[in-house]
Amino acid sequence: MIPRIQKRGQRTIGLLSYLYGPGKYEEHTDPHLVASWDHNAPDPGRDPAATLKHLQQLLDQPVENIEEAHRPTKHVWHLSVRNAAEDRILTDQEWGEVARRMVAAAGIDDPELGGGCRWVAVRHADDHIHIIATLVREDGFKPDLDHDAVRVQAQARTLEREMGLRRLTKGDGTAAKRPTSAERHKAERQGRERTAREELRETVRRAVAGARGEDEFFARLASAGLLIRKRSAPSGDLLGYKVALPDDRNKNSEPVFYPGARLAPDLSLPRIRQRWSADNTQSEPQGVQPEALARGGPGAPAAARRTTAAAAWQAVRIIEQGKDAAVAGSIAAAGEVLDALATTSAAHTRRELRDAAFAFERASRSHVRAERGHDQALRQAARDLVHGGPALGRGEDGATTAMAIDMLVFLVTAAVHWHAKKGHAQQAAAARQTAEHLRAAYQNAAAQPLAVLHQRGRRLNRTVLHRQSVVIRDAVPALADQILAEPGWYALAATIADAEAAGRDTAALLSAAVGHRELHSADSISDVLMWRLRHLGELPADASASPANNAVTSPSATRRSVSRPSSPGRTRGEEATGNIR
Repeated sequence: MIPRIQKRGQRTIGLLSYLYGPGKYEEHTDPHLVASWDHNAPDPGRDPAATLKHLQQLLDQPVENIEEAHRPTKHVWHLSVRNAAEDRILTDQEWGEVARRMVAAAGIDDPELGGGCRWVAVRHADDHIHIIATLVREDGFKPDLDHDAVRVQAQARTLEREMGLRRLTKGDGTAAKRPTSAERHKAERQGRERTAREELRETVRRAVAGARGEDEFFARLASAGLLIRKRSAPSGDLLGYKVALPDDRNKNSEPVFYPGARLAPDLSLPRIRQRWSADNTQSEPQGVQPEALARGGPGAPAAARRTTAAAAWQAVRIIEQGKDAAVAGSIAAAGEVLDALATTSAAHTRRELRDAAFAFERASRSHVRAERGHDQALRQAARDLVHGGPALGRGEDGATTAMAIDMLVFLVTAAVHWHAKKGHAQQAAAARQTAEHLRAAYQNAAAQPLAVLHQRGRRLNRTVLHRQSVVIRDAVPALADQILAEPGWYALAATIADAEAAGRDTAALLSAAVGHRELHSADSISDVLMWRLRHLGELPADASASPANNAVTSPSATRRSVSRPSSPGRTRGEEATGNIR
């Protein structure tokens, strides 16, 4: 339930005419009253004898009864209350109760005491009502509306619980501005999936991801096809910017421009410059070598994804153990990585990654001021992803995409825990939603590389499998039984074989992989360890390029089916697969 107090007005009749009219886009149906201050106000929607003028006169009567000098300049108070699309449709009686509770909470009227302001609640759609009140009480005094917005929000949370509606999380004022109803209707008419405001916000965030300065930032905006207006001081110094979609026009056929700060608080030019100033004060991060980042160059997308996996791994430690300001900076930079990864990934993962980046936008800001500096590895990873160019959905590109997503799931999960601990309800919810999208993207990205590893693991002879199982029992004795029972065990066994063939110390690699972070929260511990081993051991993420492809096979093993990958980051029960213990 979303209550929204609109701007105060001067003409009661004007607002009533809108509420009882067809609406700007003919969306109003059956407008009628569901509640009023005296339970007996005339209803022009249901009573043929009632008129809007009569209702307006009754509402304005307390205002007209006081001296003109004491009348408020803007005496019309307007509150809309909207339910979520998935909520059940409330009856008129239920909406009437909602209206009475809202005006009482706001300080407009107290149904038990009486003598408050006059008000009516109009319903012209299934999912919302409008409450209009005049801001003079029956006794001639003005109502106490201090913090009325906070009070109606609190009442909405109570009503959600009592009425079994979708329960929204409490905000902290750091969210980006929601699209207006006019913007939503315009998007529907134009056949857009998202409003112009949302499309611009997403495009600007992608342009910021990993950018090092104003020239690069504005060049990216221009290459994305946006119209740009810059605002400069008399001295010539750049103060701000506005952007517009070329085909988003107003009634005069002029482009509709949005300032960066109106898209999101952290997209104003001064806030973006804070990221660049941190870049300039830090030593050059160790990312992918410049020659490897020629757009479209061989190996660049895969190299950038390995950098991303390493940066995400480091960021998890900061989020779990660092100071709040450093944590906030790392979480904000993680949003840049998600934007860059969504922009450059293959088609079969792009939609889920785009949705993950879109959801994480809300999780990237809080009242904790971000300290820049500790986030440089993540910002460099975002830069590498952008300059590395688009990735293929197969081979090393596809496998390193799965590796990076696997690490990012743990980063986002750590962000969920940190936000929840700080009481950032909306941010924690957004991060949880992000993790779900990342898990879905992981399923798509990991299917092919894990299938190859799984088949190779099945072909390992019983002696090799037994040796690998002993290595696992030595490294993680408490979790060994679960790992050996997971479908991903064979992929992990093949990875251990690859590490041995490459001359790596498998015991040391496993110790490092296990010691980095707890594993109990993972859906598939074997998947997590497999990617960590391939990352730490600098093994090809694409197993078809690994050196251990000539392992001894078991004839019966090749006839077994290949399972789909498990999503990282969530607990799941064991699955019996007949693995060698």
